[in-house]
Amino acid sequence: MTEDAAGPWLVAGLGNPGPGYAMNRHNVGFMVADLLAERMGGRFKRAAKAQAQVVEGRVGPPGPGSRRVVLVKPMSYMNLSGGPVNALREFYKVPPQRVVAVHDELDIDYGTLRLKLGGGDNGHNGLKSLTGAFGRDYHRVRFGIGRPPGRMQVADYVLKDFSSAERKELDYLVDRAADAVECLVAEGLERAQSAYNS
Repeated sequence: MTEDAAGPWLVAGLGNPGPGYAMNRHNVGFMVADLLAERMGGRFKRAAKAQAQVVEGRVGPPGPGSRRVVLVKPMSYMNLSGGPVNALREFYKVPPQRVVAVHDELDIDYGTLRLKLGGGDNGHNGLKSLTGAFGRDYHRVRFGIGRPPGRMQVADYVLKDFSSAERKELDYLVDRAADAVECLVAEGLERAQSAYNS
């Protein structure tokens, strides 16, 4: 049985629904998911089985090297992401080890990527919700957004749009994060870490 015959991967971009949140730092997971959908030639549609939008497609080189992927954007707000993601994970019969969460990360400098399997939630409400729903043994693609300046509260910082200076690099960095997700799914964590962990 080929690895792909074991079923799809589920890639969840984390964020908050609605145009008011679209360019927030907290929504970088949605940005990466949107780019991956565009690359797969798909459009997000409302999921019948969960409060989420989904796209099904393939990533990786054409042929036996490509992998089936279900892209998910939970429409439940960040702190309730686990419910919709888990409902789809169960529907598509995806084990936690084939789930990838793409999310913002405060403890990493802006634009730096870190990929890992398992671990804590580091105070991230989206991860806390996923872990509560199906355990911690899923992959994370952590997109650094840096710490808030001065005395700004974390909650205010993550719900602010990227600054104009950050936006100059944002398209490139989202593109690189999408590359990292594709590499992780198609070639495995070790290969993706050596190529993209900076």
